[in-house]
Amino acid sequence: MSKSTKQWYASWFDTPYYHILYKDRDYAEAQGFMDNLTNYLNIPEHGKILDLACGKGRHSVYLNSLGYKVTGVDLSEQSINYANQFENETLKFNVHDMSKPYPDTFDAVFNLFTSFGYFEDENCNLETIKSIKAELNAFGFGVIDFMNSNYIIENLVKENVKTVEGIDFLQKRSVKDGYIIKDISFNADGEAFQFQERVKAFTLEDFETLFEKAGVHLLDVFGDYKLRKYHSKTSERLIMIFK
Repeated sequence: MSKSTKQWYASWFDTPYYHILYKDRDYAEAQGFMDNLTNYLNIPEHGKILDLACGKGRHSVYLNSLGYKVTGVDLSEQSINYANQFENETLKFNVHDMSKPYPDTFDAVFNLFTSFGYFEDENCNLETIKSIKAELNAFGFGVIDFMNSNYIIENLVKENVKTVEGIDFLQKRSVKDGYIIKDISFNADGEAFQFQERVKAFTLEDFETLFEKAGVHLLDVFGDYKLRKYHSKTSERLIMIFK
C-alpha cells in the first residue's frame, strides 16, 4: 500500500520514519550554531526565544540549557507530544501554525534548519515573516536559517539509497517549478511508503523581496553555522538576521 499526502510536511514529519531517516544529523554542529548565534545577537540573560518549527524540541532544550526562556512551536502534534516531556518553568511547547502570529513577544525568533518554504499557498511564506515581525519585541531579532538554494541545485545528487535501521530509503532529487523536490520511497513494517519533500528554492533576492513586503529590515547574512561571510555560489547555508 502506498501512502502519500498533498501537504507533505503535515504527514511526513509526523511519521517515525522521518526521524529514522534523519537521525544522524550533526547536533554538535547545531549546538555550536546556537552558541554562535545567541552570542552574536547578545540576547539578554534569561531572554525569551521562540523556536519556530521546533520539531521534537532538541534545539529548544539546548537553548533552555543556556539559560533562556524558550517556547517551541510546531505544526506536528506528534513532535510536540514528544517534546512535552522536556517542559519546565522556562521551557514550553505548543502546536502552532507558524504562518499565524503566536500570542506573545520575544527577544529572538529562530526559524532553523530550512523550516521555511513548505507551504502549498505561497502567500503563507509572506505571512510567516509578518508573523515573526509581530512576535518580536522592540529589541528583538528574527533569524531564518535556510539552505543556499544556489549551492544545493549546483551540487544536487539526483538519486541515492540511504540505509538506516534496516530500511532502504530511495531518495530522488529534482528541481521543478521553482521547488527543490525530494521523492522518498521505502518499504517498512510490511508496507510500501512514498513521501515527497518540496521546498521553495528561495534565493537571497527572493527573501529580500519578502522582507520588503513584510516591512522588516535585513541586517546581516551569513553562509554557515560559524557565521562566516555568505557567498552565493559556495556557501551551504543562507542565514539571515532581520528586525
